[in-house]
Amino acid sequence: MNRNGIHHVTAIAGNARRNVEFYTRTLGLRLVKKTVNFDDPGTYHFYYGDEVGAPGTILTFFPWDHVAPGRLGVGETQETAFRVPEGSIGYWTQRFVEKGVAHSAPVKRFGETVLSFKDPHGMRLALVGVAGIENSPAWIGTDVPAEHAIRGFHSVNLLLAEAAPTGAILTDIFGFTEIGREGSLVRFKAEGTEIGGIVDIHEAGGFLPARMGGGSVHHIAFRAADDAAEFAMVKKLQENHGIRTTEQKDRNYFRSVYFREPGHVLFEIATDVPGFAADEPAAQLGQALKLPDFLESRRAQIEAVLPEIA
Repeated sequence: MNRNGIHHVTAIAGNARRNVEFYTRTLGLRLVKKTVNFDDPGTYHFYYGDEVGAPGTILTFFPWDHVAPGRLGVGETQETAFRVPEGSIGYWTQRFVEKGVAHSAPVKRFGETVLSFKDPHGMRLALVGVAGIENSPAWIGTDVPAEHAIRGFHSVNLLLAEAAPTGAILTDIFGFTEIGREGSLVRFKAEGTEIGGIVDIHEAGGFLPARMGGGSVHHIAFRAADDAAEFAMVKKLQENHGIRTTEQKDRNYFRSVYFREPGHVLFEIATDVPGFAADEPAAQLGQALKLPDFLESRRAQIEAVLPEIA
C-alpha cells in the first residue's frame, strides 16, 4: 500500500445542513465522521469520503452559518479535484444541470477531461475523468450509480507566486516528482500513488494574497504511514529546509503536525493510523456525534448549541 500523496483536504463552509446535503446527496460521498472542531467545539467538523474514509478520499469542513466569503489569491488552494471514471463526465455534467450546480464547460488538462464546479458556499472543485478506475473503491450508498461514483482525490491546485520553493518541499519531503508543465501549471506526482497523488501549482505572480472565508481551503494534509514516518518528515523539514512544525496533535483518527510551506499554504502531515473506525463500527460511520475524550463531559452543552442537520 502506498503511503504518499494527499491524506485529506480541510475547507471552510457556511450552513452545516446545506453542506451535508450537497456532499452526500449531490456528490454522493459518505459522511464518515460527524464530530466537532476540537479548538472550537461549538462548530461541527464533517468528514466526507469513501466507504471507510480511506486516506486520499477525505474532504473535511468547518461550517459556520454566517462566515464571510473567502477571496481567492496567492498562497491558497485554487481547486480541489476528485477522480471519476473517464466516461462519467457527461453524467456529472447533466447531474449538475439538473441540480443547479454552478459549473464550467469541460476542458482538457494534461490530456484529461476536467469538469470544474462550485459548492453552495463557493468552494472551487473539479471532477477529472481518469481511465481504468472503474473498479476502484467508491461509496455506493446514494443515488449516484456505482459506475459514475467519485473515487477519491485526483489532485489539488495551488495558486502561488512561484512554483520552485514549494516544489522543493513536495519532492524532498513528500516524495513527489515534477512530471509536466502546461502553460502556467506545473504538475507534481507522487510515484506509485493513484488516489490523491497529484499537486498542480499554478504559478501566477502579482495576485492579491488570499483571504480565508467561506469556500476557502484551510489546509492540505499529506500522508505519513505512522508516527515514525511523520517524525522523520519533521526532522527532514527542519534539517533540509529550516522549517519547524507544530507539536504533534492527536485528532483521534490521525495524528498531525502543521507548517507553512514557502508559498504560505498551510500544510499538515497526518498519519494513516488509527483511521475512522477507531470509535465506531465501519458500518455506522458518520451516524452519531463523536467527541474526543476531553470534550465528552461537555456533550450536553455542545449538542445544545450545534445546529440541526437531519
